[in-house]
Amino acid sequence: MTFSLVGRCARTGMLGAVVTTSSISVGSRCSHARAGVGAALTQHRTDPRLGPLALDLLAHGFSAPEAMQAVVAATPHRHWRQLALIDAAGRTAVYSGANVRAERGEAQGRDCASIANIVRSATLPQAMVSAFEAQPDQPLARRLLDALAAGEDAGGEFQPVTSAALLVVDRESFPYVDLRADDHARPIAELARLWEKYEPEAHAYVIRAVDPEAAVPPPGMKLGKS
Repeated sequence: MTFSLVGRCARTGMLGAVVTTSSISVGSRCSHARAGVGAALTQHRTDPRLGPLALDLLAHGFSAPEAMQAVVAATPHRHWRQLALIDAAGRTAVYSGANVRAERGEAQGRDCASIANIVRSATLPQAMVSAFEAQPDQPLARRLLDALAAGEDAGGEFQPVTSAALLVVDRESFPYVDLRADDHARPIAELARLWEKYEPEAHAYVIRAVDPEAAVPPPGMKLGKS
């Protein structure tokens, strides 16, 4: 009952993930990303430990396919897991265990990979990949959101989704974007609204962290403590 995508921007090197499901707080369990390393998704009987484990392997020089193989081999309950992974070079890997419920699907594209379970169509991941690939010049966050909307348009879940999350990392140890919509009637649309509101301020928050003397407020925003 979850569909998601990991992606990379070839222009900027940004990495990220987007995910939605019919249960609450999907972003706290399923999406993981590390600047300069990769992004990972873990879902279906979700084990949140697997995302950081995969990223650790990438950080030690494994490619996405190599890291996926190692994670799956080390996971006792692998048949219940569904995973997607992308590394800093844009290489991808996906895995769906034998016990992942249908309809399920997975797709890999240029700088992206998508997975889904308990959705209306097994072709949903390919729809997400196609949407992500369609506008490579757009910001990564926008492309991830377009992919999520395409998944919804391709059939989505059998139950209404209630939570969605967008995670993007750039060059720092903290996320460039970490937005979530929880317990919401239209979380995908709400996530897109939050990004539109956050986008003009995103770079300013990075500057505040790394060079506070140079920080200036974006239009209409007062400098505060955040």
